[in-house]
Amino acid sequence: MEFKFKNIHIGSLIRQLVKEQGIEKERIIKFLKVSEYEIEQMYAVKSMETELLLRWSKLLNYDFFRIYSQHLVWYAPSSGNRRQPLKKGKESKLPQFRKNVYTTELIEFIVELVQSGEKSTDEIVNDYRIPRNTLYRWLEKYEK
Repeated sequence: MEFKFKNIHIGSLIRQLVKEQGIEKERIIKFLKVSEYEIEQMYAVKSMETELLLRWSKLLNYDFFRIYSQHLVWYAPSSGNRRQPLKKGKESKLPQFRKNVYTTELIEFIVELVQSGEKSTDEIVNDYRIPRNTLYRWLEKYEK
């Protein structure tokens, strides 16, 4: 089954991974310092506080934040025009990431957009800020 990144329900994803890994409730209770009732509430929520999600990520050894990053890549592609410029002479103190992380799913998604004619290569380069050479390598490698 292919995961859909459009509608994320983090509680159900956590429940699924707990079940897959066979993690005992007692271990979760001890690690998160919560009650069994609170765990069930967490399984029911669509979103949760980042600190709590970080603790779940550590407990289950899984990066739940990457699901949200992937959602941003697919459904809110960055565009140089959309960024709000900082005041003149100011630089952001937030970390700046140099490289994009391209997953196999993303590559297949992009290749499918081009091959189906839904988007042109120029639109992909502009909308998703993928270097032209990278896109052409993907098209050559993943050609159907």
